[in-house]
Amino acid sequence: MNPNHEREKIVNIEERIPKIKEQRKQKANRRLISFIVLFFMMVLIIVYLQMPISKVSSVTVSGNENVSVKEINALSDIHNGQTEFWSLNKKKTEEKVEQNKLVKKAELSKVFPNKVSIHIEEYKTIAYLQRHDVYYEVLENGTVLPNEVTPDDAGPILVDWTNAKKRVKMAEQLDKLSGSLKQSISEIYYTPVKMDQDRIKLYMNDGYVVTASIKTFAGRMKTYPSIVSQLDGGKKGIIHLEVATYFEEFNKGKSGKKKEND
Repeated sequence: MNPNHEREKIVNIEERIPKIKEQRKQKANRRLISFIVLFFMMVLIIVYLQMPISKVSSVTVSGNENVSVKEINALSDIHNGQTEFWSLNKKKTEEKVEQNKLVKKAELSKVFPNKVSIHIEEYKTIAYLQRHDVYYEVLENGTVLPNEVTPDDAGPILVDWTNAKKRVKMAEQLDKLSGSLKQSISEIYYTPVKMDQDRIKLYMNDGYVVTASIKTFAGRMKTYPSIVSQLDGGKKGIIHLEVATYFEEFNKGKSGKKKEND
């Protein structure tokens, strides 16, 4: 056994001991600093939550036309100076606002330190309901607004639509059409028959009449421009879209029928 080698080992260990102690001291200091920082952060959070600045100071509403700011604020259940800013649940608040049948989508944003903004997307006007020569807006989801209006080119006029459920289905079908196709329709009458409670009749701006069924209306109506392009523009009549698609010229009855898929 080499005595010199043993002495070298002892010296090396003695030299490392101060370094090990220093490393342990540094680790302990880091732990202490982390603990102090965490402690003060907790204190600051507690103090912040007790201060007025932690509460929502203002709510800004944008995008609304038919729904009042007061209604939106009531649905959101946000109260200035009372509602906690950081604990405010974005998704739940949006869902509360969207309970209003005029609101299609609500989007809540938090603005530091304590402000809230709510952007509203309302259902658009898709048609006009006629009642006793008075007109009311019909929205995408079938809701009828209470105020009287003057119809414009936003959509066709619905006549004889006393059945609310059918009206909702009709609005859903209209929503699937392009804007130009909707604007080509002047009036839509609800004309149910025993064999088809969904039967409707349309008066077009180009002079044609269309018969169709609510449940298949959107899909069938998309073929309308193509059908009209194949007809003699000087001869107007009824385009039937219920089952088989065919054209029936005015005043010619059955003898004037022409199948469009022939």
